[in-house]
Amino acid sequence: MAADSVYRITELVGTSKKSWEDAAANAVNAASKTLRDLRVAEVIKLDMVVEDGKVGAYRARVALSFKYDPKK
Repeated sequence: MAADSVYRITELVGTSKKSWEDAAANAVNAASKTLRDLRVAEVIKLDMVVEDGKVGAYRARVALSFKYDPKK
């Protein structure tokens, strides 16, 4: 990372019926479609949706940093 760069951070929640890893990857994949210069993805919270006493979905809250360019 360059010392004179500025990065913005946004949070997304990814979901998956398979795993927390897939949920986090889904958040990054979705973000990469609209955010340029993604730099770091940090999983900040994991939880599950419970349906009828069983895990219905895994959820990962992810903080994503990307290079900030106020001109764009």
